Amino acid sequence: MTARVLRAADRTATPWKNGGGVTREIAAYPEGAPLDAFDWRVSLADVSRDGPFSSFPGVDRTLTVVEGAGMDLMVGGEHHIVDEQYWPHDFPGDLETEGRLLGGPVVNFNVMYRRERTSAEVAVVRGTVRLSVPEGGAVLAVALEDGAVVDGQDIELDRYDALLAQGESPGVLRTQGWALVVTLSDG
Repeated sequence: MTARVLRAADRTATPWKNGGGVTREIAAYPEGAPLDAFDWRVSLADVSRDGPFSSFPGVDRTLTVVEGAGMDLMVGGEHHIVDEQYWPHDFPGDLETEGRLLGGPVVNFNVMYRRERTSAEVAVVRGTVRLSVPEGGAVLAVALEDGAVVDGQDIELDRYDALLAQGESPGVLRTQGWALVVTLSDG
């Protein structure tokens, strides 16, 4: 089993070209892949103003608001109101997308994956959850609040810390607050 703790404090903020926010990459596969070559990529984005989303041909996205009032997304000419925290919202990353803030800045949890090579499931959890790793895939658990632990691993996760596991299950995640679990499988 390969399991790594990815601390929020170790992430670098990358400013967007349009000046509307910054992204902090949590994990990607293959590790270090550029934006046009990843199989999957998970990040947190601080969005400070309205604006267009980058287009990612062949990529599906899941956006989950984790801080703030939310966004009105115009995806391919269709409105998607994303105004409930901790509610994953799926949309194609290759459609023209504009985001409008509903009540000030937000922090979004983003999962992007190439639909030809990977599938992703995003679950918001609380309490006790067994982390399952699909064959050839990975599972990523991200604490949304302090106080998450992984039984038997002597691992404690504070807010926005993550555990990435490949191979065997790292065990049971126990949270006092909310967490996100992303299961990534070969497409």
